[in-house]
Amino acid sequence: MFATATSNFLRRLKSLAVMAERSRPSSDMAAFREVFSKAKYIVVLTGAGISAESGIPTFRGAGGYWRRWKAQDLATPQAFGRNPSLVWEFYSYRREVVLSKMPNPGHEAIAAAQKRLAGQGRKLVVITQNIDRLHHSAGTDDVIELHGTLFKVRCTECETVREDWNSPIVPALAGKGAPDPDAEDARIPEADLPRCNQAGCGALARPHVVWFGEGLDSEVLSRVDDELEKCDLCLVVGTSSVVYPAAMFAPLVAQRGVPVAEFNLEETSATTSFGYHFSGPAGQTLPVALAPHPDEKD
Repeated sequence: MFATATSNFLRRLKSLAVMAERSRPSSDMAAFREVFSKAKYIVVLTGAGISAESGIPTFRGAGGYWRRWKAQDLATPQAFGRNPSLVWEFYSYRREVVLSKMPNPGHEAIAAAQKRLAGQGRKLVVITQNIDRLHHSAGTDDVIELHGTLFKVRCTECETVREDWNSPIVPALAGKGAPDPDAEDARIPEADLPRCNQAGCGALARPHVVWFGEGLDSEVLSRVDDELEKCDLCLVVGTSSVVYPAAMFAPLVAQRGVPVAEFNLEETSATTSFGYHFSGPAGQTLPVALAPHPDEKD
């Protein structure tokens, strides 16, 4: 009886192992490229990992501090209400860092694929959690920014939004924002911080980004839903798959039977729900994955 029970237990273990193996995503690049060559509507979801390869701080995990604060401490409406000077120092620092960086081969591979596929009557759309605009700098035209961008400001009263690429954004922030924990707060008067430029307004402006505790723009989410519904291939690039609602986008696409490929330094909690996983820097894997297929016609 013991031998029979043991045998049944071992068979069950073997069956579970086979099922687990079947659920593992493929790392077969040639197979992925065949799928990619046939896809007509591709959505690329990108997160902080692709920008980290360009030297953009992620402010997540160990060491993710600016001075003595985590991003969660400063990227809130409450923090801005208490100390807009400090919050603007933080964002001015981030703007200046981004302005000193360049898109990496991962960004460039996405931009090149978008242009090439457009000439074939195919579509590639980028949905990004990043606020650095490196996709735009690489030449990507169609980018949905889930969390806004560092290079827009929004009036705290009339809600007017404008682009602003000035460096520094206002003279009072010149040389401010050093991340050194011993740096003193600039304590800039509100009158010298970024202001609304609409006639008759002139109120304090804030970064046009989605802060902790704020919801995503309903129009942006509506377009995201539309793009995800249309896509026949989804790529997940450089995202930890822990920030919602973005974390559920690709798994929901996969549930519809649409192929999903993850390009990440390591596996995430969502990896097993995807068809493909490619480990390594996106700057190395994407140029191979998105290169022209031998059968493609210009």
